[in-house]
Amino acid sequence: MAGVVITDVGPRDGLQSQQAPVSTEGKRTLIEALWAAGLPAIEATSFVSPKAVPQMADADDLLPSLRVPPGRALSALVPNRRGLERALRAGCREVAVVLSATETMNQRNIRMGLAQALDECTATLLEARSHGLATRAYVAVAFACPFEGRTPAPRVRELAQAMADAGAGELVIADTIGAASPVDVREVLDELLPVVPVERVGLHFHDTRGLALANAWQALGMGVRRFDASIGGLGGCPFAPGAAGNLATEDLAVLCTQTGHATGLDPALLVRAVDVASALVGYPVGGRAMPWLRRSAQHASAEKQEEMK
Repeated sequence: MAGVVITDVGPRDGLQSQQAPVSTEGKRTLIEALWAAGLPAIEATSFVSPKAVPQMADADDLLPSLRVPPGRALSALVPNRRGLERALRAGCREVAVVLSATETMNQRNIRMGLAQALDECTATLLEARSHGLATRAYVAVAFACPFEGRTPAPRVRELAQAMADAGAGELVIADTIGAASPVDVREVLDELLPVVPVERVGLHFHDTRGLALANAWQALGMGVRRFDASIGGLGGCPFAPGAAGNLATEDLAVLCTQTGHATGLDPALLVRAVDVASALVGYPVGGRAMPWLRRSAQHASAEKQEEMK
């Protein structure tokens, strides 16, 4: 696989826990800024209950209004077959399902047990595939659960394999509460990669303990080339106590670039996308690399202006 494919989940995972409403037009502006920066894939929204996640209440209006550049992918999260029906009506061509890896997290999140939740996810994947949709499947709390503690790696393998068998094109292993270390990432991937091709595996890290970038580096070293990230590090699961922001897209891009992994992202336009995100949420956001990225962008702009004189 050439290069690293980053799916920016900022418009969905990044905004879903924001208390202040973000307008549909604002979300469109953010997504356009992400396309401009070169993101190959964006998770734009989720077709969940507006009562459960008010910030995503405009999914039916937002998705049909979005332009998708050629060769890019735009997806939406669907919690079940009812959500899939809404996504289909909105013209969605790629969907993601989420299965929590523990009994308690499923009960707290969707009021189903693990077995029932797995049945619903696999049924939703099969129906999505029957409509010709591309599919992604998350295994949430794959490293640790806020209610049950450490998640056994063999269980993650079993659940991921079940969703692969149901037709999931990409399997995203999610550190929902940001509890993983590189050792944990190695353990889970050692369990998973013998049964699922690495080309179909993605990682989704939160930065609660400051280890998201280290975890991404571990996964890169094991051959993974698909990652979720969120512009500005926005995010946090509203159903997982203690979940902090996601791995920042700009930080992951810098790591990849400086270690020889192409992303196709424009650093200066990533800075602009971070500024758009900050304006939308009403406070400054940005990963650890932002001060350097901003200085670099200003320096490049000054050099270009000097050349034009």
